[in-house]
Amino acid sequence: MATPRLTYVGTHSKSKTIDLFARHVSSGKVAFFRSAGIDFALGRREGPYLWDLAGEKRLIDCHCNGGVFNLGHRNPEIIEVLRQSLGELDIGNHHLISEGRAALASALARLAPGDLPYTVFGVSGGEAIDLAIKVARGYTGRGKVISARGGYHGHTGLALAAGDEKYRAPFGPVAPGFVQAPFDDAASLEPIIDDDTAAVLLETIPATFGMTIPNPKYFREVRALCDSRGTLLIIDEIQAGLGRTGRLWAIEHFGVTPDIMVIGKGLSGGIYPITATCFREELETVFHQDPFIHISTFGGAEVGCPVALKVLELSSDPAFLSHVQEIGRLFSEGFQALKAKHPQVLVALRQLGLMMGIEMANATCGPLFTKAAYDNGLLSVYANNDPRVAQLLPPLIIGRDLAHEILERADKALGDVERMLRP
Repeated sequence: MATPRLTYVGTHSKSKTIDLFARHVSSGKVAFFRSAGIDFALGRREGPYLWDLAGEKRLIDCHCNGGVFNLGHRNPEIIEVLRQSLGELDIGNHHLISEGRAALASALARLAPGDLPYTVFGVSGGEAIDLAIKVARGYTGRGKVISARGGYHGHTGLALAAGDEKYRAPFGPVAPGFVQAPFDDAASLEPIIDDDTAAVLLETIPATFGMTIPNPKYFREVRALCDSRGTLLIIDEIQAGLGRTGRLWAIEHFGVTPDIMVIGKGLSGGIYPITATCFREELETVFHQDPFIHISTFGGAEVGCPVALKVLELSSDPAFLSHVQEIGRLFSEGFQALKAKHPQVLVALRQLGLMMGIEMANATCGPLFTKAAYDNGLLSVYANNDPRVAQLLPPLIIGRDLAHEILERADKALGDVERMLRP
């Protein structure tokens, strides 16, 4: 197949692009990738594939920017909706009543777990988490927020405060009122949830912590603790939601309804940034006295609302979710065979649907696997808060043949890791 002529990709050479990026965007990133031997500048992208700007290297995207590209890169159905939207709409005005936001929020209310009829839109996951914490504090009149050690909720103000200290420390004192507890350990929450606790904030599957899959009772136990103290439960589905686990929302696997649910990344279709904070009806009273107390100029931009609606339509299709489950089973079987082949390196596949983490023998393995995967044509990034684990997040649209190819390339990468670890 001939390479299509592109207007915006390739206007600069790869070397020129890297030089400009180092001089004007991030010298640190360029230095890091050079030291790691990952000589890649993003060029053409289509479906499950990424090409180097020079066209010399193609990767199967098994990172998907944390779930942004659940439906693949430049999904034709998503692109067509955006084209049509651009013919009629622009950003809109966040002060005014919006048909597009109303339609999208109504669809989210219909599809959300439990009863979450209200939505406030944002642009980034951090912004959406910030708003969830603001709503919890505003409604309860309490200050404390409990999150999980090793979790990650974004780099903005309140979201940053809810994360691990290494992300906060370089930037000065953290906002007060934030406490952490071990993930998947409801008993550890019991002594720290008190009458000043506004919310417990948890990712359903904490990706940055290595795709830890909680025990089936964990969220029910957390829900009961929250109910006993009048504390709100905020569930972060920014990475795990929209079909990634084989159900539309990962929290559905655990039979629990949150008070607030945060959605991001995949809602964009990889095309137009949009996030959502969905919450129970009574929590909307926070905005009654002053409905303009929280605003987001670009949150829920009208031109992007049809894109998000299309994402919801595709992601909630029962046939689509069954496909994710089927491909997930294929990976489960494949990694059982790989574990037998690479017992010195491969410990387990942490998995719920196509939300997967390759657990390896020690903290050296994750970075080594990232490099070995790249050399073998896969983009897989190790979990920053547990570098024993490499994240494996292929697009949800991949078929059986490509899944088998990913397994073959992972097999070669694991073999390379074994060789690099030998004395």
